[in-house]
Amino acid sequence: MAKIDLITGILGSGKTTFLKHYAGHLAAQGKRIAVLENDYGAVNADMMMLEELKRAGCVLEMVAGGGDPDCHRRRFKTQLISLGMQHFDRVIVEPSGIFDMDEFFDLLHESPLDRWFEAGSVLTIADPTMREELSGQMEYLLASQAACCGKLILSKTSMLHGETPEEAAARVLGRINRGLEAIKCDRRLSSADIFVKEWDGLTAEDFDLLMKSGYRGSRYVKLYLPEDISSTAHYFMNLSIPPEHIGTVLGEIFSDPGCGRIYRIKGGLPDGRGGWLRVNSSPEHTELSPSHDGQSVLTVIGDGLDRAVIDGHFRRFNLDPEFVSI
Repeated sequence: MAKIDLITGILGSGKTTFLKHYAGHLAAQGKRIAVLENDYGAVNADMMMLEELKRAGCVLEMVAGGGDPDCHRRRFKTQLISLGMQHFDRVIVEPSGIFDMDEFFDLLHESPLDRWFEAGSVLTIADPTMREELSGQMEYLLASQAACCGKLILSKTSMLHGETPEEAAARVLGRINRGLEAIKCDRRLSSADIFVKEWDGLTAEDFDLLMKSGYRGSRYVKLYLPEDISSTAHYFMNLSIPPEHIGTVLGEIFSDPGCGRIYRIKGGLPDGRGGWLRVNSSPEHTELSPSHDGQSVLTVIGDGLDRAVIDGHFRRFNLDPEFVSI
């Protein structure tokens, strides 16, 4: 049976960046790897960020949003059936930041998936630079996605200011444990449950530890269903923003309360020289990295988004007359 791993974490935590390291290592070891992006949105910008994994021999598939939750669940199962018939060594699922953990475990016990897959590791990514004040729904997601993890993996440690990674880890553990208490979870995380190391320096032993970390069958009170979460995404396509202005416009959008409470902006933009830039931006940090290929689309994720206000910021700098948002 193939092991199937789940990489969870709230919006903007760093799931896709970690997945590139994790899947890239497994592929480099000669494993047959498939990555399944399970996104409730209509456009999956993370697939563009994972294109380099194709060149490493990984198979990339996605389940896009649209339709009701039952329809989305059927699409998810259909993709897993297709991957199960191909007999991969490892399948890695990256769900949306809005995800019901029971959906994953329930599906693995359904026929025919129960003949092909067994649960591997649940790895939950936690961002120590996340806002101290999140909505009640986001705090619920933070706790519920960590409840079952085999390892809680600290991201963005290079962006810490005024505290060590170990101090940040203790702070994040305290926050998550308070969240677990709030949802009446029967688990509390300890320092043994958290993994703290710069991802560029991960060794074969580190990856082996994560692959074998497994998961926990924790119970908790389910406060929300995915369709009840108010966090939404809007998609802005046909953007051509001069590279020197990208940071400016993203900063304006994050700082303008009229845009809503924004957690992440991600996607791709032309670099002005015939190439592409991958965009991965949070209120604390913006990363622009070169890409061999891409698509001119940015996804803005947050609570109470006002698409018209965000449109206004983009239009100030956009040079493409075909600009559209949905």
